[in-house]
Order: sequence, then C-alpha cells, then structure tokens
Amino acid sequence: MAARPKRYAMVVDSKKCINCKACVVACRAENSVPLAYSRPWMNEETRGVWPKLMAAFAPEQCHQCDHPACVRVCPTGASHHRPDGIVVVNEAECVGCRYCMIACPYDARFFREDKGVVEKCDFCVHRLERGQLPACVETCPSKVRVFGDLNDPKSKLAELLSDRQYRVKKPEAGTGPQIYYLI
Repeated sequence: MAARPKRYAMVVDSKKCINCKACVVACRAENSVPLAYSRPWMNEETRGVWPKLMAAFAPEQCHQCDHPACVRVCPTGASHHRPDGIVVVNEAECVGCRYCMIACPYDARFFREDKGVVEKCDFCVHRLERGQLPACVETCPSKVRVFGDLNDPKSKLAELLSDRQYRVKKPEAGTGPQIYYLI
C-alpha cells in the first residue's frame, strides 16, 4: 500500500501565546523579510471592563487554504497550490499586480517594493525540504504552534485535531483554511 502524500497544516493554541514575537523575529531572519513587513504577526486584543482587563494575543499568518482565493485570481500562476497543501509564490513569475493581496480574506500577503513582488508565509518550504520545522514553530518558547501532516494519523497535529475542539477563521470565505485554532 502506497503512503499517502503529505498534507501540511498547523494547529495554534493562542492561550499559550505570551506575545514574545519570537516567531516574527525567527521568520524575518530565516526568510530575509524586511522590518516593515511580517509573514507571521500578532493580533492583540484587550478584553473585559476596567478594572478587570485581560490582554489576549492571537498569532496570525497565511492560512494555507485548500481553495485559495489568491491562487484563483493570479494572472500568471505565480501563486500556486502545491500537492502538499502549501500555497507558495514563485517570485520569478510574479508581476506585482497585487490581485492576490485583495483576494486574500486573511490579509496575509504584502508587497515588497524593493523586489516588486508579493510575499507570504510558505511554511518555510526550504526548511521542510531539509526535514526541519518552520522557523516560527521551532523558535516558539511556549509551543503555541504545532505543525504536521494531516495525513499522518500518528502525528501530534492529528492527535490535537481529534482530541480537542478547534475553529478556523472566516469559514464563510469558502477557502478551506488549514490553520486550526484550539478552543
């Protein structure tokens, strides 16, 4: 019996996040992202009523959608969906039209003026090809992110998704996001 192809995804446990931004720093260093931009970022929210307030942090990034709107609108095919589920941008084919930025319901793309192309999180595909985890996953001190193969029933990712309740963001967009947030 042939092994099932890999299908990458990520589980995020926002309750563990301490807003240290190690994920952001690691990604910028790993992928040469200028300080003005970020592939992963932190949404910060204050909850409660004075004087009982609480800060909540939610890590965000590209949701590596099953049905990515960004890919559908790309006129050159620079944005494409790999067989392993990762949505990537081929910079050599990107003409900088930014249609993908408009189509993305997660605002997960940015335009690099210095290169004239759009960039986004690609789960550090260059690291995956070497058998390493994405930089944001590896560096997180509180292990907020769990990365893995949805097709591996023995993976920590599959275990979390079968044992715990989770949600996806903006399911109404119909894109099939592959970032799962534990409840």
